[in-house]
Amino acid sequence: MMLKQFSKALMLSAFIAAPIAFSAPLQAATPGNMLVIAGRIDDIVTVDPGEVFEFAGSDMARNIYDRLVMFDPLNLDKGYGPGLAESWTVSEDGKTFTFKMRAGVKFHSGNPVTAHDAAWSLQRAVTMKKTPSFILTQFGFNKDNVASTIKATDDMTLVITTDEKYATSFVLNCLTATIGGIVDSKLALSHAKDGDLGAEWLKTHTAGSGAFMLKTWKPNESYTLERVDGYWRGDVAMKRVIVRHIAESATQRLLLEKGDVDLARNLSPEDMNAVAAKDGLIVDNELRGRIMYISMNQKDPVLSKPKVRLALKYLIDYKGMVNSFLKGQYAVHQAYLPRTYMGELADTPYSLDVAKGKALLAEAGVKDFTLEMIVRNAQERVEIAQSLQNTFAQAGIKSTIQTGTGKQILGIYRARKHQIYVGAWGPDYPDPHTNADTFASNPNNTDEAKLTGKLAWRNSWDIPAMTKETKAAVQETDRDKRAAMYVKSQKEFQKIAPFAVMFQKIEPLGRRSNVKNFVMGGAISSAYYWKVTK
Repeated sequence: MMLKQFSKALMLSAFIAAPIAFSAPLQAATPGNMLVIAGRIDDIVTVDPGEVFEFAGSDMARNIYDRLVMFDPLNLDKGYGPGLAESWTVSEDGKTFTFKMRAGVKFHSGNPVTAHDAAWSLQRAVTMKKTPSFILTQFGFNKDNVASTIKATDDMTLVITTDEKYATSFVLNCLTATIGGIVDSKLALSHAKDGDLGAEWLKTHTAGSGAFMLKTWKPNESYTLERVDGYWRGDVAMKRVIVRHIAESATQRLLLEKGDVDLARNLSPEDMNAVAAKDGLIVDNELRGRIMYISMNQKDPVLSKPKVRLALKYLIDYKGMVNSFLKGQYAVHQAYLPRTYMGELADTPYSLDVAKGKALLAEAGVKDFTLEMIVRNAQERVEIAQSLQNTFAQAGIKSTIQTGTGKQILGIYRARKHQIYVGAWGPDYPDPHTNADTFASNPNNTDEAKLTGKLAWRNSWDIPAMTKETKAAVQETDRDKRAAMYVKSQKEFQKIAPFAVMFQKIEPLGRRSNVKNFVMGGAISSAYYWKVTK
């Protein structure tokens, strides 16, 4: 096996838990008003809701920033409901949404939350055009029209006008995304430099109205959130939340058993079994929306061959992985929509078939070639890459593995400079368009387009016909017809896409039994800390 590293130091930092300095020594049990979590947070690059697009960063931002439309953490099945907007109406033509803001809510600074803040926050997200901006710009908003299409008509009224009629639930679901976080415009602008709308300051500081505010953040080590008393949605029991970057499952388990952490979020099957056997510890399992996949850059002359793409899908040991090192963490899944979403597809047409893979490679006129896989330093992801390396080799494909932090690997991927990417994708809002738009839509395949939020673009997959079909599906107002359109799209995607979707996440959570109401977010959201009690 060949494993390529960015540097020895980086590799060590990812696999060895660095000691974290606390104000008091670690105890046999954490304090009753403090939640300590062992997880992986090396993908956090910013805490700005206009830019956050990573798993750990979304967990943090969801507890700091409120949105116009929000979920009840303890009743996610109910779907979205009022947030900073207490109500809304939709015009007869289905394009104009009028939101009435909730009175009496304040930002952490003490400034009142107004419709002007909401308009500025959404306008800012569109204007900055960071990775998640497509969630908003898909409604026709751009820097030239956003002042007129998203506007406050008074302190308590926000009016949003889309370019076309969309399903009402689709528009509202998009506003539940992290990018929908409402920012204290006065505070952010007071720290603006050179017209950046406070972007540089908001990378490491927060200006929200949520249950917590950011106290400290040490990249690749930890972050600490402090409770904001008087939260408008109800009292918060935890005065402080500390999330520690602990890459290794075994270390997470040890800290949980010792009582140094309350929750362990990345346990291997062996460590899950060990935790479940301990008195006072519990293992929860929750089907999440995250899917694990590999993707093939279509700039590569070999990977752009249809039969090579198909061959790789037959050179993956899907069942072998979920029955061994991924047991209890993932289920085999081969469609771009997660299970539980409208239009879900349960078909799994691919399984390990080395003979078929070899035959397809021969038909493509390809043999004895070398690939490089890039993958984040996370135990199960590296093990997936190693499994792929093994099964690819059985068909004569030599491969190397380049590892790095989440930030480093995503940088390569978003720049379209990879061959094979091994990674995960999670929905941004609970509507099928969230994944269809990124996997099956690419309106501009040029490098200059920089559509980094679209995975089809990241992999240089030019698909005008499928892009058109994806847009038609999101505009279909008949639920059954719309669901059928996504099923059809996914079946075609399975056959031709430069993606091999492999698994859907079953997230195991190691928990001390006294910890209640920690919500991971199901298949539709990020984690919630503010309902936790001990």
